Amino acid sequence: MARPVTTPHHIVEAGELPQPRGYAHAVVSEGGRIVHLAGMTAQGRDGTIDGSTLVEQFDVAAQNVVHALRAAGAEPRHMVSLVVYTTDFAQYRASRAALGGVWRQRFGGHYPAMAVIGVTELFDAAALVELMAVAVVR
Repeated sequence: MARPVTTPHHIVEAGELPQPRGYAHAVVSEGGRIVHLAGMTAQGRDGTIDGSTLVEQFDVAAQNVVHALRAAGAEPRHMVSLVVYTTDFAQYRASRAALGGVWRQRFGGHYPAMAVIGVTELFDAAALVELMAVAVVR
């Protein structure tokens, strides 16, 4: 089933690979300014981590991605890649449905090229998730 195009970039699905669900196999940038975001955790304005669960923290981190994108003149639809780092991979897997709802609320129906990577810890010991994005704005 083809997804509606919600990005100015070209989404590539390789027929030799499994059908992507919640990510794209590749994204070809249509050119423009490249925006590299720092890793975004669930850090609030006061510098502390907001949220006690992985889903709550993902929501805040995703909102922080949106804030940073907009500050740089971009929108979630301009993302060409996103890496998710998590300290609790089992909880990430178990929360996929709830995370999908947060994704759609924060980023809409656009799914860039993605990776989810389990790590032993993040810089802020209270952080369960960190998002690192690249966007290209025409």
